[in-house]
Amino acid sequence: MQSTRTLIDRIFLVIKGLAMGAANKVPGVSGGVVAFVAGFYEEFIYSLQRVNKTAFKLLFNGRIRSFYRYINGKFLSLLFLGMMVSYFSVSKILDYLIVHYELYVWSTFFGMILGSIFYISRDFKEWEKSTVIALTLGTIIGISISFLDPATENDHLLFVFFCGIISVSGMTLPGFSGSFILILLGNYVLLLVDSVNALYDTMFDVFSGNFSFIRNEARMRLLKVLAVFTIGSVTGLVTFSHMLTYILKHYKNITLATIMGFIIGSLGVVWPWKETIYKTNDQGSMILDSTGKQIIANYKRFLPDFDTQTYIAIVYIAFGILIVLGLEWYGQRTRQIKT
Repeated sequence: MQSTRTLIDRIFLVIKGLAMGAANKVPGVSGGVVAFVAGFYEEFIYSLQRVNKTAFKLLFNGRIRSFYRYINGKFLSLLFLGMMVSYFSVSKILDYLIVHYELYVWSTFFGMILGSIFYISRDFKEWEKSTVIALTLGTIIGISISFLDPATENDHLLFVFFCGIISVSGMTLPGFSGSFILILLGNYVLLLVDSVNALYDTMFDVFSGNFSFIRNEARMRLLKVLAVFTIGSVTGLVTFSHMLTYILKHYKNITLATIMGFIIGSLGVVWPWKETIYKTNDQGSMILDSTGKQIIANYKRFLPDFDTQTYIAIVYIAFGILIVLGLEWYGQRTRQIKT
């Protein structure tokens, strides 16, 4: 698992982290697909699986370097650095693009997922009864999730912890969008908008020497919610990685076929031609979050009219496919250089 990485490799790993972070925040898109197509999914899962009893023993005994090497720390730190930077930069840009160029953004994502399906299925040769059933079940589950109705917001800390565990599925299970699942659980705005904005405002206040936020009950509540959500996410990452390590080791072909099904099923969520349905109150008025943005409830899908916008969207779908093929080409070239 440990490998010597050049400076270019490290830069690209941070960029991959940026892509994973951005994908994880967009409803319907899975950061795990980025890891899968870019060729570091198994290293990511196996590295997380190293966060175990042995790792904590090294940490508590003060053997920091041994702990860092044991968990493949260089790989994880570069990847998570990219995700953190993405959370406060690239994902914000994506938020803007989705508001102003929604059709073209979803078209690009749709193309990337199509390219991912082609990339994964091309190299998968183990088609038999069990893998076909796994593919079918994965597809049905993926499609079914996209048509569920969202729940209402719930800030109970136990439920927030559960949301944290579930939300990281988008990182560990390609095709499962953690942010879309948070929409279904009713806590997308609370956990990925309000609490993140509260953290951002708090960091700005701290650097400005202003600690008055300590007396702000609403701010402190959101920070507490974010802390519990983060603990849940870390717990979910480690737990899922241990489960997936075992499953990949003993049932690799069935697991890969199921993952392909999840990815195929996720096409329903990122279908470019859809109408966004926003949450409304009993009077029919839009419900806004703390930033004044409309809260997404679900999507209504329809077939496109073949006009100029549609043809441009098809070009963006092709662009999305090319992005995935470019990632694949880079991965193959890197492996050839190392061998």
